[in-house]
Amino acid sequence: MERPAPAYGAGMTFNPNADVRGTSAKRRGGRGAVIAGGAGGAGAVVVLLLMLFTGQDFSGFLGGTGGGTSTDEGVVENCDTGADANADDACRLDAGEEVINAYWEGALDGYRAPALVIVDQQTQSPCGTASNQTGPFYCPTDETVYIDPTFWSILRGQLGAEGGDLAQLYVLAHEYGHHVQHLTGVFEEYPRDGTGADSNAVRTELQADCYAGAWTADAAAQTDRNGNPYLQEPTQAQIDDALEAAAAVGDDHIQQQSGRVNPESWTHGSSEQRQRWFTTGYRGGFTACDTFAVSGRDL
Repeated sequence: MERPAPAYGAGMTFNPNADVRGTSAKRRGGRGAVIAGGAGGAGAVVVLLLMLFTGQDFSGFLGGTGGGTSTDEGVVENCDTGADANADDACRLDAGEEVINAYWEGALDGYRAPALVIVDQQTQSPCGTASNQTGPFYCPTDETVYIDPTFWSILRGQLGAEGGDLAQLYVLAHEYGHHVQHLTGVFEEYPRDGTGADSNAVRTELQADCYAGAWTADAAAQTDRNGNPYLQEPTQAQIDDALEAAAAVGDDHIQQQSGRVNPESWTHGSSEQRQRWFTTGYRGGFTACDTFAVSGRDL
């Protein structure tokens, strides 16, 4: 059954009394680095969104800061309630993993949670350097999501605060979607060994967007150990804001910045596709997300 779009109202924030304690994310790296310099205004927004949703390093366009790689590790502190998650970006991600894991534990037999590393400046992973310049990514080798919350303050400052909370959780849910693909054998069955509008790479990314949409639809139904919902329902305005962010990093939109759209080089899908597959998951659930079963014309 298709789920109707949510009405305007309470935002997708954590319920203040929700208990978000559980499997704690790790903090790793040196503290306090941010991307600085280089491009400004709308140009900076485009570059930051590119890194945020693709996991590729476009920091050269920003003149980003460097910094050494650290292996210092800790936990996210003072992150016990939904009120804490609403007040702090790192805590919001830490709490977000509780909600996303709760959804997939109920949806997927044999689900096991990935690790989550909150990156402070820069750290190493088996899949390469994780930093505030590479953006969020999932590493199947160690089954870990790496994400640097310094993105959020930059994006919030450039794009405005409206819809920011849902955008953060959408990105996190997209990366957890890649973990689900790892668990279900998608990476092995459909290797990302090519590019193009009909490539496995595009289908993989669109499926992760679809999974994020499926999670978003049921996120407010997930409850803590006391039976309290973690999250309030998202508003239509927040959904629209997340969809606009996804559209901004569609392959066609990115290539338009250089004046030439080349579908043969696509790796993530068009703006329209990313929005449509998120909506497909939102309305139809994760079982509607088989992007590998449709023809290229219907992708």
